[in-house]
Amino acid sequence: CTKELILQRCYSTDGPKELKEYKFPIERLRNFSIIAHVDHGKSTLADRLLEITGAIRTNSGAQVLDKLQVEKERGITVKAQTVSLKYIYKGEEYMLNLIDTPGHVDFASEVQRSLSACQGVILVVDANDGVQAQTVANFYLAFGKDLVIIPTINKIDLKNADPERVVKELNSLFDIEEDDILKISAKLGTNVDKVLEAVVERIPPPKVDRDMPFRGLIFDSWYDKYRGAISLIYLSEGSLSVKQHITSLHTGKSYEIRELIMLRPEEEQVAKLYAGQVGCVVCNMRSSSEAHIGDTIHLKNAPVEPLIGFSPAKAMVYAGVYPMDQSQHLSLRNAIERLVLNDSAVSMAIET
Repeated sequence: CTKELILQRCYSTDGPKELKEYKFPIERLRNFSIIAHVDHGKSTLADRLLEITGAIRTNSGAQVLDKLQVEKERGITVKAQTVSLKYIYKGEEYMLNLIDTPGHVDFASEVQRSLSACQGVILVVDANDGVQAQTVANFYLAFGKDLVIIPTINKIDLKNADPERVVKELNSLFDIEEDDILKISAKLGTNVDKVLEAVVERIPPPKVDRDMPFRGLIFDSWYDKYRGAISLIYLSEGSLSVKQHITSLHTGKSYEIRELIMLRPEEEQVAKLYAGQVGCVVCNMRSSSEAHIGDTIHLKNAPVEPLIGFSPAKAMVYAGVYPMDQSQHLSLRNAIERLVLNDSAVSMAIET
């Protein structure tokens, strides 16, 4: 007696998944960063903002936007993270693009790049520690880019908190008036709703033109082993759709858009991105030389003027590395190239 094995090919009756679009009017877009000295509560504030806007559930866990292992272990932000939030204010729905930045001086280049996609910042200051070194550095970085600054004193719930002293420091160092300063506890959620209101009321919408041909700035990138390089871009003009072809001004290479993604905070594929928005592009870039931080991208055969890029980070630590087994040379090179892709402050040169 023999058994016959029958193979069948099954087809899904469902059509292709319909992708969403988030076409908010320009006047209802806000792009902003949270900047502060290390451990002054940036990521905790970001968590509360995500909860209030419904992006995550209450008590979803500490520092939702800190995704790297070292960030979770040490409780500090190393790499800037972006999230797009929907927020209803006075009966109108806004799209708030938030970038949570590192506070440690070693990652200052992350802050500089993040501010290129923003029109304003929330400057967080610890109610106990007061103004610190990176508070000053970040203030003048935002001030130099002519961004709206929302001064916010955090941790007013602490036993040793002295917000009035910090108010005087902000006034004497930065000439900030007391009426412009918010006093909050990100941990308890006290007055955090006023932060969102201030973002809408004080920070202007981006100055962009959606009628012009597409032009975007790559201000971050990382590597995915299945999709290659993923570029985070700010759209300054026009719009971008899946299956369109883009060209890099830096390399001259062209690519087909395979995926467009908004971070909410989890990845959500969209059909189209519009000027004034921040989103991710997947287009089969494979190396750090292709996904160049500070590069301007545009539609194929529709050249544009380059956007202002970034000054390269100044190298402070040098290392010469080589594999113990020379047969692993290519694997080591590929690994370092992916590191460079994920952190533009790292550069690599091959010596023969």
